[in-house]
Amino acid sequence: MPALLYELYGYSPILIEMLIVLMVISVLIMLIVPNLGGRSAEVNEKGCDALVSLVQAQVDAYYIEENEYPESLTILQNDDFITADQQKCPNGEALSLEGSTVINPYDG
Repeated sequence: MPALLYELYGYSPILIEMLIVLMVISVLIMLIVPNLGGRSAEVNEKGCDALVSLVQAQVDAYYIEENEYPESLTILQNDDFITADQQKCPNGEALSLEGSTVINPYDG
């Protein structure tokens, strides 16, 4: 039967089916990809929130060991409470320490 259609119309119905499938996939990609782009900022913000919680716990652990709060995050890094990477959020903005509280750059 497909050979008969090819002889009559000059094309195979399989090629048309493939074109339709590719068109449907293209439409789905056009609908999904823009939604993924907007999620990047949300993911970075939630990652930063989690990092602030972790660093705040390390500030409290430093207080328990030293009976004083650190003056900066560098002191926590030098005493191996946090790493250099843990001083910055995923987007590269630096965390800060005000008194005993770690400040989230997204909140400021």
